[in-house]
Amino acid sequence: MKLLTDKIPLRYRSMVRFFIVGMAGMFLQDWLYRMILKAFQTWWGDERAILVYIAFVIAFAIEMVFNYLISAWYTFRSKPTLSNAGGFVLARILNLFIQFIFLHVLITVGIEEINAGFPSIFAAGIINYFVLKVLFKPRKK
Repeated sequence: MKLLTDKIPLRYRSMVRFFIVGMAGMFLQDWLYRMILKAFQTWWGDERAILVYIAFVIAFAIEMVFNYLISAWYTFRSKPTLSNAGGFVLARILNLFIQFIFLHVLITVGIEEINAGFPSIFAAGIINYFVLKVLFKPRKK
């Protein structure tokens, strides 16, 4: 199947594909985070700060499955395997901690919890690209 990104110079393809998949994953994770957080706040109120992190982890886990499958196939042109899945999960756990740091800092400086997710995900995503690039090797054509 010929993809639009196949017209991009080879050295930039995985970066552009990563950006496309990353943006889709970012929006998915942020949307899930907002919906779960609103549901938690409706059920239990705003006073439980831990709910922010629980909502964030649930959204992260769902997005991670989506991102792994699409990253393997589309971004890095690799088959999903136990080997790269293990590396992917480890890289994503590192990414989650980086997201938590950004999330905590943004909330601490006064950004509302509901709005702190997206910039946290975005900043950590940039770091994550370089970690994942090492894990996936291109498929042979």
